[in-house]
Amino acid sequence: MIIIGEKLNGAIPVVQKAILERDADFIIARAKAQADAGAHYLDLCAGTEPDRETEDLRWLIRVVQDTVDIPLCIDSPSPRCIESVFPLVKGPGIINSISGEGEKCAVLLPLLQDNDWQVIGLTCSDDHGIPKDTETKIAITQSLVEAAAAYGVKPERIHIDPCVLALATEGQSLLNFERDIAGIRRCYPTIHITSGLSNISFGLPKRKMINRTFFALAMAAGMDSAVMDPTDADMQEALLVTTALLGQDRFCKNYSRYFRKKV
Repeated sequence: MIIIGEKLNGAIPVVQKAILERDADFIIARAKAQADAGAHYLDLCAGTEPDRETEDLRWLIRVVQDTVDIPLCIDSPSPRCIESVFPLVKGPGIINSISGEGEKCAVLLPLLQDNDWQVIGLTCSDDHGIPKDTETKIAITQSLVEAAAAYGVKPERIHIDPCVLALATEGQSLLNFERDIAGIRRCYPTIHITSGLSNISFGLPKRKMINRTFFALAMAAGMDSAVMDPTDADMQEALLVTTALLGQDRFCKNYSRYFRKKV
């Protein structure tokens, strides 16, 4: 499971406050906590007003890269913002994200040429918005894969997010997500499937319980990447248990080591 740490996103009020006030100590603590918890990438999103977002994201990148060595996932709704900060980022990371909307593919895919960067692709488009049916999501995935191929980007460098809908408004959300995974993987066996786990629980109580249950079920269906909170102990335990149950933890070594250390 590829873990993309979600705790440095300006959509979180305390993080946005730290960004606006240039509270480097707060950012450093969050970056270290996620790295220590085993995140493979740190998602960085300024989430501030468009007229200052690029400068805020530049500052965030500098602080985090001076603190930890793990790769970054550069996140913004604006492809021009990502394009602007891209030269600042050390080593290959992940761009978050392309889709069939606006100029995202045209601006961001050239950045992936002749390097090992990866990219998250959302199954939404100008024509379809966020579709509910698997067939449309597969069609959007195919168009993204074909556009990426023109820049030498193979499917194994792409993390497709089928845009799971909130369970509160779509009662078949998990079942649809499972169908999306199966359909996309039939077309592209080596592509990664990712998700922002907390999207499914939006508007419901006990969100963390829903998120970790969804996490386990989605892993069983083939999801192998997630934007999540790596410092959440319950989520870490769900990951360990599910990995063991899926036969991906030989002799349950990682599971046993974790709980021996905890005791």
